[in-house]
Amino acid sequence: QVQLVESGGGLVQAGGSLRLSCAASGSIASINVMGWYRQAPGKQRELVAALTRGGSTNFADSLKGRFTISRDNAKNTVFLQMGSLKPEDTAVYYCSANVVNIGATMGRNYWGQGTQVTVSS
Repeated sequence: QVQLVESGGGLVQAGGSLRLSCAASGSIASINVMGWYRQAPGKQRELVAALTRGGSTNFADSLKGRFTISRDNAKNTVFLQMGSLKPEDTAVYYCSANVVNIGATMGRNYWGQGTQVTVSS
């Protein structure tokens, strides 16, 4: 009922920047939370940042100061601005959202297909 489509990944040099976007579409009455996770091969998927409908944010401690999360509620879109990128930031970045479908009373979790971010040294 809901699709999340990420864009903006790519190959950058260490110290560079990227801006990821995630647009949600489908049966959406409201979105409680939108956020970003990442996963490197052989490693556990980890939270990067999340943003609630009310504007509260949750960042991985190691990323505070380098990454910024923002949203456009009218367009059901969330952004992740990544700066001072390091090789260890290399991963597939996934958009996630808790969405209340039209006619529903509680939210369901959805995931995007992921976008590759590769940071060269």
